[in-house]
Amino acid sequence: MASTPTPEWNSIREKAGPYPPQAYQFVREGLAHTVRMIHGERADEGGEDESRHVSGQQLCLGLKDFAVRQYGLLARGVLGRWGIRKTEDFGRIVFAMVDAGFMRKTDDDTIEDFQGVFEFDEAFADLTPHSPRA
Repeated sequence: MASTPTPEWNSIREKAGPYPPQAYQFVREGLAHTVRMIHGERADEGGEDESRHVSGQQLCLGLKDFAVRQYGLLARGVLGRWGIRKTEDFGRIVFAMVDAGFMRKTDDDTIEDFQGVFEFDEAFADLTPHSPRA
């Protein structure tokens, strides 16, 4: 039985920061979600070519959507518990995974693509339950 390669978490965490393994798994699954959002369901059939590429900005927005779909009202809290509080955190995780060979990028992709894509306070504000006014 062939074993699946496991990421060298210590090396990845040194580059990205102290995010737990769940954060990396979330980004990997969120990337697949984003590719389907941008390129449609057929993107899953296409293999690993550039026609499936998404930009840093697109990935941030896709990860926001994925978080809401996965965790609903708890999305911001779950991400915060993992230490993800701004879009730059997504970029750190992505580029650590790129460096480790678990994700790919184009020559045009930079970590700066993840800077200030959206503010978490605003992006997840509509999810905050409001108490009824008396």
